[in-house]
Amino acid sequence: MNSIQGPAIFLAQFMGDSAPFNNLITMAKWAADLGYKGIQVPTNDPALFDLEKAANSQAYCDEIKAQCAAVGISITELSTHLQGQLVAVHPAYDELFDNFAPAHLRGKPKARTEWAIAQLKLAAKASQNLGLKAHATFSGALLWHLVYPWPQRPAGLVEQGFAELAARWLPILDAFDAAGVDVCYEIHPGEDLHDGASFERFLKATNFHPRANILFDPSHFVLQQLDYLAFIDRYHDRIKMFHVKDAEFRPDGRAGVYGGYQDWVDRPGRFRSLGDGQVDFKSIFSKLTQYGYRGWAVLEWECCLKDSAQGAKEGAPFIAAHLIERAGRAFDDFAGGSSDAARNRRILGLE
Repeated sequence: MNSIQGPAIFLAQFMGDSAPFNNLITMAKWAADLGYKGIQVPTNDPALFDLEKAANSQAYCDEIKAQCAAVGISITELSTHLQGQLVAVHPAYDELFDNFAPAHLRGKPKARTEWAIAQLKLAAKASQNLGLKAHATFSGALLWHLVYPWPQRPAGLVEQGFAELAARWLPILDAFDAAGVDVCYEIHPGEDLHDGASFERFLKATNFHPRANILFDPSHFVLQQLDYLAFIDRYHDRIKMFHVKDAEFRPDGRAGVYGGYQDWVDRPGRFRSLGDGQVDFKSIFSKLTQYGYRGWAVLEWECCLKDSAQGAKEGAPFIAAHLIERAGRAFDDFAGGSSDAARNRRILGLE
């Protein structure tokens, strides 16, 4: 049996107003025709997936699951990336992030935050009704504008920021715990949880809540120049979701990690379609298999050069080729002997 399930695809980058991308079931059929076995479903558009209805109607969830299964597709997880971002927004970003909220909440940051928290709690119940065990989201950010320590940050500021972030998320984490679902934060620049050190701060602030987990996406680590393989070694017990996304980092004499305010195509750090970047996916799939990761491998397509249709078409066979069937026996079993304590003592020179 494959220790990792897949291939699956995140639908957010493909949603649209025209068929088949304007309906969940037709999107499921589109994904199946490309070779995918699962879909990760965004929840910010009721026309695609009605989050409130899913939280309150087991029949709605059963119907959606059955319709997806009829075309050979499983729902892998739900996503509240946009709503999760709104759990914590610094005022400097209010107007930009208002686009993530319903129109009647724009310009009302307190009401927007309350709505976002309610959305996450609905997602916990909806995930439970769908029989899911993990959920994808963002942490939001109160401290991102302070990521570079100049001017010098006042003592205690970072700790206070994480205490506030934890206070907003703890009721949500408890709701997911009651639903039996892990909250998987995508570790991502722009969020307060953007690397291992910041995730550890959040864990400490939440008293190491068992539902505070990780959506592992190596592309964001390439752009930060963080060792994504060592990250797996450190945090594999908290990695409950996996976005398969490629990236490259090619600094020059003009720009590096920060990008110089350039568009994506001109930045040294760029997202690429699978196989076109620098991510070592063979080592990633090997490490995740080694540590017993049994979740889905989900394509998140983002590329500054290649068309989305081509990226989606190439993604399923790429992921399938990297799935590892976990060995059922050691390769050198044929040369082994039976267990014998007395024999072992002689080999050790104890007799």
